[in-house]
Amino acid sequence: MIMPALLAFVLMGASALAAPDPTGTPADPDVRHLFYLHGRIIEEQGLRPEHPEFGVYEYEDILAQLRARGLQVHAEARPSGADVAEYADKTVGEIRALLAAGVPAERITVMGFSKGGAIAVMTAARLGEPRVNFVFLACCFQGILQNEELSVTGKILSIYEESDVIGRSCGPLFSRSNAGPAHREIMIETGLKHGAFYRVQPEWFEPAVAWALEAGAPPR
Repeated sequence: MIMPALLAFVLMGASALAAPDPTGTPADPDVRHLFYLHGRIIEEQGLRPEHPEFGVYEYEDILAQLRARGLQVHAEARPSGADVAEYADKTVGEIRALLAAGVPAERITVMGFSKGGAIAVMTAARLGEPRVNFVFLACCFQGILQNEELSVTGKILSIYEESDVIGRSCGPLFSRSNAGPAHREIMIETGLKHGAFYRVQPEWFEPAVAWALEAGAPPR
């Protein structure tokens, strides 16, 4: 059972994503766009935080490795105490801006870890777009699983770590949602608990990138 204080630590606040393109470059409909939503510890400790149990969160390296795979990454460090619902709405607005600019829904992925994953879940619920891709990383906490009114839509991949007591299987969420057959779940076994997602580990990184690059490929 997750302690109430731990659950509050993870769920409190949300993700301030960058604008559809923080560089100011017009949205390119021919590239694949990925919104990466980080865990809460970055809100409190900055871009390279260190957890006493999970180690260093290599946030900037994760972003660099995603870009190296040809993804146009949209990400921004959130302020402390950012609100989950507020930043889910912000993310929805940024996705709709990309869609309005001509980017196919299949070329957009929202990837969130821990608290950032909670924002991704809320985004999938509020956007209601079945063609957008989502990757939920260790983010199905008790509060999410027990919220019977929360239903997600999209092409969704859930990845969780067997030894992690924080983010568990999203099965109950999927069972009451509109995801239908357009979802998949993977349990990895690194023994690193929640820290498995603090760094680029092939166990989660490779299927997550493949989902962004291939699962949402538009028909030709």
